[in-house]
Amino acid sequence: MSPLPGIACVASDAPAAQQALAELQALYGEIPPEAAGVIVALGGDGFMLETLHRYLELGVPIFGMHRGSVGFLMNGYDAAGLRERIARAAPVRIHPLQMRATDVRRAEHEALAFNEVSLLRETRQTAKLRISVDHVVRVDELSADGILVATPVGSTAYNFSAHGPIIPLGAGVLALTPISAFRPRRWRGALLPHAAEVRFDIIEAEKRPVSAVADYTEVRDVLSVTVRENRDIALTMLFDPEHNLEERVLKEQFLS
Repeated sequence: MSPLPGIACVASDAPAAQQALAELQALYGEIPPEAAGVIVALGGDGFMLETLHRYLELGVPIFGMHRGSVGFLMNGYDAAGLRERIARAAPVRIHPLQMRATDVRRAEHEALAFNEVSLLRETRQTAKLRISVDHVVRVDELSADGILVATPVGSTAYNFSAHGPIIPLGAGVLALTPISAFRPRRWRGALLPHAAEVRFDIIEAEKRPVSAVADYTEVRDVLSVTVRENRDIALTMLFDPEHNLEERVLKEQFLS
């Protein structure tokens, strides 16, 4: 069979993903992602995040197929009819979070996150954080294992495990979710407008060190972190119409 023009396949190291990669390349041929109009990602949700980051500058739509452990962001795997599935796929436009962090050595760091930016304690002692939203202090001192800011796409991941809300894709909000909060005891987080800028200042940073993680990029020993949605950057994910991401997010809210 002749190669499938315009489509590149990439895969995680998982045996199932590598087997699928070989199968698709045997059926459709192989072209590099830089020459593709669509990228097919084979793996789990973690690999999908890696693919989004790795090929961000290409601006190419990404169609994931589940060949990993967790597959919330992936379509089902089927080697047949790939051209037709991609042609009728429903697009979802997503924007990442932009994290800017300053560490205790006053070094500046930047990273993007399509799921969430999380701040996590590094030692046995709880983290102490001051939280500001659009330059207004909203929590003077949060004692917790950490806190995170999640996008709608990421709201079903770590955010949900930390008892944060699941956010419909078109809601235009971000989740601000504490992780094992000790004080204030009754504070369970907030929903913020997607254009909000959130700033975290670490209290007693040397005694109670905190790391900041944007998806899988970690910055250790931070002093302050700001997070906002970057509307200048966008990527398109493709989903089978019968299993589109909007429906998955809605369905997830009714699972026991």
